Amino acid sequence: MQTELTAEAKSKDEFFERLAKLSEEMVAKHGKDFSMGALVLAARWIAENRAGTLKTN
Repeated sequence: MQTELTAEAKSKDEFFERLAKLSEEMVAKHGKDFSMGALVLAARWIAENRAGTLKTN
């Protein structure tokens, strides 16, 4: 039995796919250290509300 994904779940899956592709591109061009640092920095900006207008749950 397959369950239909909600619109929100589909949207999240699409973002994960985009994030995975971007991560792969960053690793290929600049290595793992740069890529991990960039993603950690992005997470920090989100946590500190410096990434623009955020949706809260």
